[in-house]
Amino acid sequence: MIKDEALLRRNYIIEQLKKKPSSKQEILEYLEIKSVNDDNNYTCSERTFDRDIKKIRTIHKLSIEYKKSRNVYLIDDDGDSARSDILRETLDLYHIISKVENLSNFILLESVRPKGTANLYGLVHAIKNHIRIKFDYSGYGSTYCSHKQIEPYFLKEFKNRWYLIGKDLKDNEVKTFGLDRLSDLETTKSKFSMPNMEELKNRFKNSYGIYTNLEKEPEEVMLSFTPEKGVYIKSLPLHESQEILVDDDNELRIKLRVYTSIDFVMELLSHGSHVKVLKPASLIEILKDDYKKALAQYGA
Repeated sequence: MIKDEALLRRNYIIEQLKKKPSSKQEILEYLEIKSVNDDNNYTCSERTFDRDIKKIRTIHKLSIEYKKSRNVYLIDDDGDSARSDILRETLDLYHIISKVENLSNFILLESVRPKGTANLYGLVHAIKNHIRIKFDYSGYGSTYCSHKQIEPYFLKEFKNRWYLIGKDLKDNEVKTFGLDRLSDLETTKSKFSMPNMEELKNRFKNSYGIYTNLEKEPEEVMLSFTPEKGVYIKSLPLHESQEILVDDDNELRIKLRVYTSIDFVMELLSHGSHVKVLKPASLIEILKDDYKKALAQYGA
């Protein structure tokens, strides 16, 4: 079986277990049905099935348990289900793309593609193998390029742009670099020891986008959305800390804890009259000032 079919097979195993706890035989029968429906071969031996369960635990970060008393496998909801769902949705999309000819007749894709993705493979290789890298880097609107030597830690995507997070060896500070401003990437022969990744990722726990400022405390933000806009905010939360306080015919009121960065302010401005900031007062003043400046451009 080709590698892509193995990925889809594991996807279907998860799909069956999301529906209900199932025995090995029930799962194998489900794979047979999907094989017929997709005109593919997802059937496998019991040994391959056992390997698939192990890979689902490690790759998809799902906790799958076997209950001997009931002779069933089940998914422990304490697993990272959100990450798994994203991965499965990606596989579903891949499956559609692989099966449909003349794709442009069915799917409209954005013509503007994210910049800087040409270096993704090289960066992933360097991160995975703990290899220091070199590159030239220029700021927005600047013609000056600085030469960087970096210990690359991880990649982050935000609003169709990719960023590298790593330690700048010039000052030993962890920084964020936009891939669209990075050029002449080189891998070196120098290796480094990866720091505590949980601590690094926690730097972004209260960030909206790529902004992080450990010298500033994140703030509790309360927002009120119109019911129409609230539907979208519930389906695609602004931040992982989002908590619903009120959800009725008048408003969707949420609370979140974030850095009130320029990225976050721009997000709020994009919702126009559909959102009202209730707290903090400092954020209210920032938005009021921006709205005044916008109205002034129209003579209002």
